[in-house]
Amino acid sequence: MKKIILLGTVILSFAVIVCSQAYEGTIQYDKKKQAAIIIEYAYPPEAVENAFVQKMEKLGYKAKEEKGLLNRDKGFLLFKNAYITDISNDKMDYIIKVERKSRKESDEAVLYLIMSRDGENAMNKLEAYDIGRAKSFLNYMLPDIEVANLELQIKAQEETVSKAEKKLKGLQDDKKDLESKLADNEKSQEETIKDIEIQKQNLERLRGKRQN
Repeated sequence: MKKIILLGTVILSFAVIVCSQAYEGTIQYDKKKQAAIIIEYAYPPEAVENAFVQKMEKLGYKAKEEKGLLNRDKGFLLFKNAYITDISNDKMDYIIKVERKSRKESDEAVLYLIMSRDGENAMNKLEAYDIGRAKSFLNYMLPDIEVANLELQIKAQEETVSKAEKKLKGLQDDKKDLESKLADNEKSQEETIKDIEIQKQNLERLRGKRQN
């Protein structure tokens, strides 16, 4: 019994480490401070963003990314008029931004979720139950993030293998070039040796013509 309790404590502690609970906060968007659901994950930002995007794509929604050098909302992803039954029975605009927790913590991310309806932030109009569902939606994204993170690791390893293979091919090509040059060198040496013998014979013949 004690072992079971200890195991449960370890699992719970691990869950807290990799994913804190979602909470309410604010973030600057569309030139004003917006109410948002915020959560931190012990995973790289790219993995977290990919997981959310892929989850939405499975529901049939593609992200529109805010771009532009002068765009203050650059980096936000907008899912327009989306229907997520795990959060609400109504369609809303879901806007997210994922960023590094800090400069030092590149493998930890913070996700901000803004919910909008008719161009207005919907957080103040949502029932506490729906806000709780939105928090749960983010809390239970961990398996999706783990899958996305694994895919990134696989891709990175594939690139590492590919670079190593290219390096090996380059070395093998260099070896072939060196072997070819070495063979040419040996052939040139043989021809030069023969030429030297001929030239020596010519030299001796010329010397033999000297008058004593």
